[in-house]
Parts: sequence; C-alpha cells; structure tokens
Amino acid sequence: MNNLVDEHELYGDPNPQTVEMLAARSAALDVLNRVLNKKQALDNSLEKSGSFCSLPSRDKAFARMIVSTTLRRLGQIDDLIEKCEERPGAASRNMMLKNILRLGVAQIIFMNVPDHAAVDTAVRLADGAGMERQKGFVNGLLRNIVRNGTEFLSRQDPARLNTPDWLLKMWIDEYGLKTAAQIATANLVEAPLDITVKDQSSLNYWGGTLQASSFPTGSLRKPSGGNVTALEGFDSGMWWVQDASAAIPAQLFGDVEGKTVVDLCAAPGGKTAQLAAMGAHVIAVDRSAQRMKRLEDNIKRLRLEDNVQGYIADSAVWRPKEPANFVLCDAPCSATGTLRRHPDVARLKSPKDVESLIEVQRRILRNAFDILAPEGILIYCTCSLQKSEGEAQIDSFIAETPNALRLAISPEELGDLAELVTENGDVRILPFMQAASGGMDGFYIARIKKMQAL
Repeated sequence: MNNLVDEHELYGDPNPQTVEMLAARSAALDVLNRVLNKKQALDNSLEKSGSFCSLPSRDKAFARMIVSTTLRRLGQIDDLIEKCEERPGAASRNMMLKNILRLGVAQIIFMNVPDHAAVDTAVRLADGAGMERQKGFVNGLLRNIVRNGTEFLSRQDPARLNTPDWLLKMWIDEYGLKTAAQIATANLVEAPLDITVKDQSSLNYWGGTLQASSFPTGSLRKPSGGNVTALEGFDSGMWWVQDASAAIPAQLFGDVEGKTVVDLCAAPGGKTAQLAAMGAHVIAVDRSAQRMKRLEDNIKRLRLEDNVQGYIADSAVWRPKEPANFVLCDAPCSATGTLRRHPDVARLKSPKDVESLIEVQRRILRNAFDILAPEGILIYCTCSLQKSEGEAQIDSFIAETPNALRLAISPEELGDLAELVTENGDVRILPFMQAASGGMDGFYIARIKKMQAL
C-alpha cells in the first residue's frame, strides 16, 4: 500500500485527473447500489447505469473491475470495515455510505490502486452524495484500513467470509467439507476469457492472433480484462465469448450438419451460435423478448442468421410443428456455477430461488422430452452447482420415464478430461477443476435418448 496525500490535497479542488478518476468510481458506486440495494443483476445494472454507459471504454473496464472485486470479496470487505470502525455499526446505518467504504476497501486491499487515490475519491464520493459531515469518518476509516488492513486480512478465512452461509451449507451437504471449501476458494479467482471460434478449422490462427491458448474441449483461453469488442475478429463475427464449460453441451450431439436442433431457453445465444456454426438449422426458443433481441444481435454479428429461426415463447409449453430429433435444454437455474464471472449471484440468490427453479426446470425438461422424436437425443444442462438442479433432477426424470435412456458421455468427447465425468456418465464440472489452466464454470450436463414407447 502507498502513502496517503495530505489533508490539503485531500480536500482541495479536484484537478482534471481527479475528476476523471472520480467519474469511474461514481459510476461504480451507482452500479453497486443497484446490485446490493435494488437487487438488480450486475449485467443489467451496468446496462441501466447512465453514469457507467457514458464512460470511455478504459474507464468502463476499471469501474466494472471495482464493482466485481467488491462483490467477489464482499464478506472480507465488510469484516475489515467492522474491525476498523471506531463506533461499531456506524457504517451500516447508511447503505450509500457503506457502499462508498466498500469500494474504497476493495481498491486499497484487493486492487493495485494507490492508497491516496482510493481514499481521496471515496471522500469526494461521500461529499457528492450529500454526506459532507461523513467525509472525516470516511477518511479516518480508510486510513485505518491502510494502516491495519493487511494484518486483519491475514486472520480471515476468505472462502467462508465471501460465501453466503446458505450456499456454503448446501455445498457441504452435497459435496463434503473439503470440496465445498475448494469450490468457495476457486470462486474468488477471476475467470479467464474463453472464446468459441466459429470455424474450428481456423482455431490455430485465432489462437495466435488473439494470443490465446487452446483448451482441451476446443475453446480458446486468454486472460480477462480489456475491451473484448476491440479485439480482431469480433466485429467480423469470427468468434464469440463463451465459457469453456458452456461450450460443451452443443458438442455432445455429434454431427448435426444439415439437421434441425431445437434450443430451449436459448438466449443470449452462445449455444445457438455453436450449433448454427456446426451447420445445423437451429430453432431458438426463449420467453424473454429482451433476451431474444440480444440473441438476434449476436447471431447477426456472427453472420449465422440464415441458420437460426427464433421464437419468443415459454419453453415449458412451446411445441414445434414436427417432433425434433435433437433438443438442447439449457434450463434456467440459480447460476451458482458462474460466481467467478458473476459474483453478484451470491448476493442476489436465496434458497427460495433454488426451490422455485426446480419446478420450472422439471416442467421444461418434461416438455423438452415430449417434443423429442423417438430415437431423438436430448441434452439437459444447467450452470448450477446445486445437485437438486442437476443430478437429482435427471435421476428423478429417468426413474419416472420408462422410455428415457441415459447416454453416457465419455472422456474422449471432452478432450480426455476424465475428471469431468460422473459414475453415471453425466458431466459435473466444479470451478476448481483444471485450475492450472484457469478453472471452469460450474456446470452439469446429461444426455438422454428417447426410446420407443413401451
């Protein structure tokens, strides 16, 4: 940590550089308030924040990083604030004030931001939010963090503090204490940038061009950060961003060139794009008009619109004109497997959300199987770590559906990543798997064949 500025500099008129720094942090504060106070998803908050949208690209990346870091380390940050308060609970009486402090602590402790910049801008944020009387409080607490934060940090249990109790308990119950701790620890590491190339024959070319390494399952991987849209090949639709785990389900159909595939709950369209790029005619179904607009935009950028037909409809009741030979069901879920890249999920979801989603998944899964032609193949997947949304869902479905046959997935289909395959032949990915290469999003995948009715 670096030395602080003196009082004159701290409270003096801001210079142009300070104004620029303040704009990014003010946008970060707006976004953080939306997530924590209004319970909006991070991506939606970024889209709806006028102060964020008006930032230059570089400042957008910085503001997003501050928010993501704060959400990812929120438990530790709140613990540090509590330990450094002279009056216990003072910060919690005003959520705007607490969020300003949270952003400041995130920068001081977990980011390579000079201490004086973090403290100065936090004080100015408080002033700008009408909390002039709290400027001294903000300055004093953050100065205390600078002096003592590292010592307090050394005594923390990051995995426990940053994971909501209900979520950690579920993981312990389902995976055991050791695995649950590994999951929680892995979620504290920012996810890399994974890329799916439209033309797999050009994988090596784009790996070199984008300075990305090859992942065993067929994705390209590079460190996160920077403006993705500025990378070569993005505007021309040569590739799209998609976590390596999310890129697996579409591959498990095998050769679908010239065949029709129904993609239920399709938006924002990563798997739809994969299937279309593989030569399939894709019928993409999603109930959200807004999300379908995003799918259409993505498909248009990738120049795959000739291979995709979209429907705005409820995937639990929608029916095609004819039974489908291939159905992909990426069911709505708690998304607890994506905490590395979506740390807001841990702060927005609850046990009730998981319970309500289970019934939704059951209905969509049943419809997905019903619209499947005899001998047809169904891929069911979720980006949840909760077994109730994955293994238990499929076990129950198989048990009550005599003509549903579980088709085992082999390690060879996954780039020989045997650790991803369960005893039942399903895929269960945990965030710490392939950690040496950057880890993977938590995911569950099952493949089912529809036999002739008995």
